[in-house]
Amino acid sequence: MKSSGTERSPSDPCPTRWGGAHGLTNLYLKRLARNGYIKITTIPRHRIKYLLTPSGMAEKSRLTHEYMQYSLSYYRDMRERLKHVLFGLSQAGAKRIVVYGTGELAELTYLTLCEMDLTIVGFVDGARSETFLSYPLRSVEVLSGWSYDAVLIADLTDVKKNHARLLRVGVPKNKIFTLKMGR
Repeated sequence: MKSSGTERSPSDPCPTRWGGAHGLTNLYLKRLARNGYIKITTIPRHRIKYLLTPSGMAEKSRLTHEYMQYSLSYYRDMRERLKHVLFGLSQAGAKRIVVYGTGELAELTYLTLCEMDLTIVGFVDGARSETFLSYPLRSVEVLSGWSYDAVLIADLTDVKKNHARLLRVGVPKNKIFTLKMGR
């Protein structure tokens, strides 16, 4: 099923393009219509049209605002955590930091490191050979040849797995830091 002003044949047996079941999609669409967020109309040739109502637009705006507030709050919280961890590393004498990860948190880490008296040695992640924020992206296996004081895991998807991977390639436990566990 498609949404907001697009059409689909009600007899179409194929699953939705996003992989959801039609029955469940229809249930959600009927609920949206019952709540007044969309209007369902039929058009020629057994097709259905879904229109966003003013109340639906207001709800969409409310949800967007809520999501943006959450995102900004999350951003601020992560920046504070990063500052706290990096300040602690700096106080302990660390100067050269490796960043593990390439997502949004790694970007925040980069920005925070640029504000501090710390040096970014580089970014490590999977075995890909590409760049991240103009730095060559390397596999964690290269860490055995690098000089660094700490590795900050800036990928919260599976911290324990990333931590174990760093240990397997020979990174000392006392040089691995995260935002969740503190260390």
